[in-house]
Amino acid sequence: MTNSPEETPSSVREQAPAAGDVLDLDTYDAIREPRSAARLPLGDGTWHQLARQYVWVQLISTGAFALVVLAAVLLLTLLWGQWWAWIPGGIFLAILAWTMIITPRQARAYGYQLRDDDLVFRRGILWQRVVAVPYGRMQLIDITHGPLDRGFGIAQLKLVTAAASTGVVIPGLKQQAAEQLRDTLVDVAESRRTGL
Repeated sequence: MTNSPEETPSSVREQAPAAGDVLDLDTYDAIREPRSAARLPLGDGTWHQLARQYVWVQLISTGAFALVVLAAVLLLTLLWGQWWAWIPGGIFLAILAWTMIITPRQARAYGYQLRDDDLVFRRGILWQRVVAVPYGRMQLIDITHGPLDRGFGIAQLKLVTAAASTGVVIPGLKQQAAEQLRDTLVDVAESRRTGL
């Protein structure tokens, strides 16, 4: 999904003329919507998505956790004969396997949009969430990434506002895209700052 200058809100375009090129680098092509007619609509504008590496990071971390659970269950059953450990362990492993199966579809349901007055963040298939964060209400913009994230060159961007319920975390951004988005949002937020 490319972002032409005509599709970017004018106030954001003035702050970051080449942001679209960086924000859409190595991301998914189109945001996935639930099939239900009662879904939350996407609306107009250009939606930016997560980097493809986000899925690999999630699969590796969930798979590693599943291996730890499997090792614990095997240890309990083989060394101490606690066969009951397969019941909770099996349920937990089934949940982790299901999580790994739906991760690629889930990652394609994340998206964010830069509008004239706010940033809109969308996620979820079954439990959908759409949050609009006004630029003037942003208090802190934080970039974090763990060792696995750094290995794949991605980061997460957290937007903090005065209301805790409207805080937004955008995971799986390319490092360069996260830095560009942070700089753009800080510049726009400063120009739109309201009396808090």
